[in-house]
Amino acid sequence: MNKVYEFFNLHQGEDSKEKVLDNVVSNISFRGANLWILACAIVVASVGLNVNSTAVIIGAMLISPLMGPIVGAGFALGTYDFDLLKKSLKNLLIATLVSLLVSFVYFLLSPFKETQSELLARTSPNIYDVLIAFFGGLVGVIAITRVEKGNPIPGVAIATALMPPLCTAGYGLAVGNISYFAGALYLYTINCFFICISTFLIVKLLKYPKVKFVDAGKEKRITRTVSFLILVMLVPSFYLAYVLLQEKKYSQNVELFVKNEFVDKGYTLIYEKISFNSRPKKVELAFLDKRFSNVELAQINDRLEAYKIKDTELHIRQDSTDLKQDILQEINRQSYNVSEKDFTIQNLRKQLSGYTFEDKQLIKEITILFPNLVPFSIGKQLVVVDSDSSYHENMLLYSANKDLEAASVTTLENWLKTKLGSDQVRVARVNR
Repeated sequence: MNKVYEFFNLHQGEDSKEKVLDNVVSNISFRGANLWILACAIVVASVGLNVNSTAVIIGAMLISPLMGPIVGAGFALGTYDFDLLKKSLKNLLIATLVSLLVSFVYFLLSPFKETQSELLARTSPNIYDVLIAFFGGLVGVIAITRVEKGNPIPGVAIATALMPPLCTAGYGLAVGNISYFAGALYLYTINCFFICISTFLIVKLLKYPKVKFVDAGKEKRITRTVSFLILVMLVPSFYLAYVLLQEKKYSQNVELFVKNEFVDKGYTLIYEKISFNSRPKKVELAFLDKRFSNVELAQINDRLEAYKIKDTELHIRQDSTDLKQDILQEINRQSYNVSEKDFTIQNLRKQLSGYTFEDKQLIKEITILFPNLVPFSIGKQLVVVDSDSSYHENMLLYSANKDLEAASVTTLENWLKTKLGSDQVRVARVNR
């Protein structure tokens, strides 16, 4: 039994309690450099959410110092250090307000206001976010109390995700969407609270000394307050998880219905829209060349119950004019969502294609007609005449042992002009 206890004993590898507490207290304050780092991290995270870049968002979470006051609050609760608790909560409030302000200003100034998937993912928290925050917080606090901190800390910063919800809340304020703001702020609150609670539990488990003596009655009141707050946080998250589950099941039932009743019968589906949150729920469909009579539509609606699709209006779009407009709007919306990064990549590829030479047949012909030319290189280069004048020239450089005869060079240049469709062609020998 002792061996089993030693296997799970958290005291093994534990750092001195005084050193850990000093480290926690030093990371609480948001002044000077810490505040600047936080503001910059918020901007980075906001850009990542704005352009839907997961890598940028992860980078912002790694440089964020937001964990400091939250862990400090957990340690303060565990050791009944109410002065430290006030200091931690004050700095957390400052950090939260600064983060909201910076993200609000960024999204207010940003020309891209489209709601990306990374933003939407932070607007509907549920019980799974609670589990991530709690167990991620446990890992983080255990790592903080070790002599060898190891590499869990960066992983905890990514998993608990404090930055993105704050930025999403700022986005909600900037675009005037209160539901986004409230959902993201609730997710942020969940993360902060359950990281704090996990810290509190580990501090208790490791038996950190109490800074102030509290009687049994006061300790019981603190425990009750913490328990009540846990319940307040959990109930909405359970409800949101239930709603998410119902929405997933509903979407699966609709997909099965569409597959069995239409796709498997050879009808080409070109439009589908599911409105789960409307009352009643709505499913809109449109098909390429199939038109349904009123009798067929009534029969199809009757079959919804068999797929557990209840309280739903099925609307099959058969007005070709309205349908075309909807499809065009969707295409335009998706085109608008193409990020500036994609345009930049396309332009660079286009420019690069102008400098690369991939005509293998032409290269093969050159080696056959001018065997003494190899080795050689061929490509396009910029020729600068003066500060205001330049042009692109097709250049063939060879490094044979001796120069080609002037007549051969002229013949080769004229032949290349014809092959490449350009008058800007030059052949030259370079020394090895």
